[in-house]
Amino acid sequence: MWQLTFLIFILSFCIFAGIMLREPRTLWSGISFFLMLMWLALFVLFFFSQYADWLAEHKAVLTLMAALFISASLFILVFPVLLMILFFVEGLKIIRHEGKKPSNLLSLLFSILLCAYLFVWPMVGTMRKDAFSTRIYMAVTLFVLYLLALMAMYALSAILNLIHLKRRRRLDYIVVLGCGIRGKKVTPLLAARIDKGIRLLRYNPNARMILSGGQGPGEEIPESEAMAVYAVQKGVDKDRMIIERESVSTEENLLFSKRLMEKEKPKIAIVTTAYHVFRALILARKQGMKCVGFGAKTKWYFTLNAWIREFVGYLSLTWKRHAIVMAALAWCVLMFT
Repeated sequence: MWQLTFLIFILSFCIFAGIMLREPRTLWSGISFFLMLMWLALFVLFFFSQYADWLAEHKAVLTLMAALFISASLFILVFPVLLMILFFVEGLKIIRHEGKKPSNLLSLLFSILLCAYLFVWPMVGTMRKDAFSTRIYMAVTLFVLYLLALMAMYALSAILNLIHLKRRRRLDYIVVLGCGIRGKKVTPLLAARIDKGIRLLRYNPNARMILSGGQGPGEEIPESEAMAVYAVQKGVDKDRMIIERESVSTEENLLFSKRLMEKEKPKIAIVTTAYHVFRALILARKQGMKCVGFGAKTKWYFTLNAWIREFVGYLSLTWKRHAIVMAALAWCVLMFT
């Protein structure tokens, strides 16, 4: 059996590698990676079960494997609780540092909903008394599990798209996305994006940096002009910069920046905050822009809250396909209960 699982693992690895090389900007990157790890785990399990006698003679190896297995099992069991605590604590932090705006409540709200699902919802299930209530309970459970699985695959795909083995990519353009300024000054969040773009610019001497961002409410000048001033202060040659002044959204950042590119089939990198990279890459893919994404770091508590917002944004882009899946789940509940 271990030979079969090994062959399936190799096949799943090839599929994962092919997706990452050809088009990693989909959830299939995360899904294929997860399946690859699952088959690797099965291969290891069957392999060691096949050679259990040998392991019995080597107690040190057996003890180590047992410890690893118990540790992994405990982690899986407590992970949802740890995740709930993490989002709750970081949710309180962002409220303390950034205020009680609705957008800052996402981490805290997610932790409360996850707590309700883990501890309150099972009690609701034990109180069901008729077939209709049972169907409603099962449908809601399937919907929640689907959304949690989707969220996990989104997070995994986002992480995979942030991993780069090399920064020298012979890039033609580095597009730095704007994110709001104070008057004429760039914010720390935006400065981190520009700094990341400058580092890429130094590794790619033939590239030009496109600073993309229009003028929003409360801003005295377009974001891109403030970004250019900051970049010049950091030692960037003006001739290596292109300023895009009209965009007011990520979609427009990408679309208007693409129009400023003179080369045919250019090699492009998009630079934005790490939590925003994957959704920006999905939007770029929809516009037919072939590119990779690089992420600038920001505060952890802000990242968690913003990541939930990004996931909601992803759902708004792809709601039709997920509505179809949920409708199919509801149909299965009606047919088989």
